[in-house]
Amino acid sequence: MKRKLIAALLTCTLAATAFIGCGSKEKPSAPVNGGTQTESGENTEPAASGEDLSGTLTFAIWDNNLNDFIEQNDMVGKFQEKYPNIEIEVEKIKDDSEYWNAMKMRASANQLPDVMFNKTFTLARFKDYLVDLSGTQACANNELAAGYAIDEKVLGIPMTSGYEYVFYWKDMFEEAGVTVPTTWGEFEETAKKLQDYYGKDNPDFMAIACGLKDEWPDYPYMEFMPALESGNGQNWNTMAGQDAPFAEGSDIYKAYQKVNSLFTSGVLGKDPLGLGNDQVTSLFATKNAAILALGDWGLQNIQGGAEDISQLGTFYLPTRNSESDPYNVIVQGDSFMGVTTHSKNQDAAVAFVEWFYSDAWYPDYINYVTSASSMTNFPKDKDPVLAEADELCPDKVLIMYDGGGDDFTAIQNETTFDYKKLGAQMMTDGFDLNAALSELNEKWAAARAKLKIQ
Repeated sequence: MKRKLIAALLTCTLAATAFIGCGSKEKPSAPVNGGTQTESGENTEPAASGEDLSGTLTFAIWDNNLNDFIEQNDMVGKFQEKYPNIEIEVEKIKDDSEYWNAMKMRASANQLPDVMFNKTFTLARFKDYLVDLSGTQACANNELAAGYAIDEKVLGIPMTSGYEYVFYWKDMFEEAGVTVPTTWGEFEETAKKLQDYYGKDNPDFMAIACGLKDEWPDYPYMEFMPALESGNGQNWNTMAGQDAPFAEGSDIYKAYQKVNSLFTSGVLGKDPLGLGNDQVTSLFATKNAAILALGDWGLQNIQGGAEDISQLGTFYLPTRNSESDPYNVIVQGDSFMGVTTHSKNQDAAVAFVEWFYSDAWYPDYINYVTSASSMTNFPKDKDPVLAEADELCPDKVLIMYDGGGDDFTAIQNETTFDYKKLGAQMMTDGFDLNAALSELNEKWAAARAKLKIQ
């Protein structure tokens, strides 16, 4: 039995051209019983016997936690106990930005890996390159997969249910005389008090750690707050049907005014554009920052840099205006494992997906990470640090987030609207948010007309 594990660091350029699928996203209430569709369009079921399948599969990831678990627990060897004639090559790509650049170029070159991961906002982009997994047992047991179907096809099985948290140090809050906020106004005021209290003695202190050098770390605010403001997890798709979605009074306008007010108040410290996510996470872990907004996956990164997490707590980002408003909370599927049409061994690749989500592998993996389980047959209690947010917010309203379908992505590319970049721009001298939103409205209407999107 041959066991092969290759970790390859890929470096990519930004010269690749984005591509867009042309269908619309639909959400069936249950998995489609159509079997697994191969590149030829035929429906197949995974082979029952491991001896019947053979070949080499390329499995591309960017997740450091997953890569560590794979290496520590001999994923390839365990898989080959059932499928001895299938070899697995694991490609570890530096980060998600390079991952998407690599996948774009490889899609154009007909060289996608056999098994790849997607996010909610990339499923539509790669939909023409992914096979239908709606007939798999992994899909049937997954609580979120069917909800992200495109054209009634499940193109990826989410590994986890992702929740977003605000991590904070309880002892720092107590010393500064602040409590956990429950409205946006309280959140801003809390951050300002923390900055004033600790910043007077530590010029490098930041009440809120946000590594805007990388741009993407502002996503809890720039990506999710419009959906939280409206209570509409489909907000990007709703925007695709509007000519002026950034107009004054719109949900995204109100959300971004809040973010701009927060970001420009000084609570991000003296140089948020000079620090990346890894740096600010390390600073938070050593209590040079009091607040850090990240997904549940961030807990492991904080634990790795902190000597003691006994005072670490969480709450949900309070975007509501008053306590009488709904306390909206984002939930989404994360890391959608899919099989590509470029695979020359699709049956083997589907078998790998089924195995990954079976009791042979998934329970140990989901207990290793801090994220919540997406599988109904393998439930998981939340880590006590994360569970605290639920205890503080028993009346939360879950908003199932969708990253945007084909129409939104097409308009986004045409207008070059990048919400994460826009958040970082708020920290630059002379930036005018109202002017930027007005310009986006003009571009948005023109793009809809050009692309003939109704």
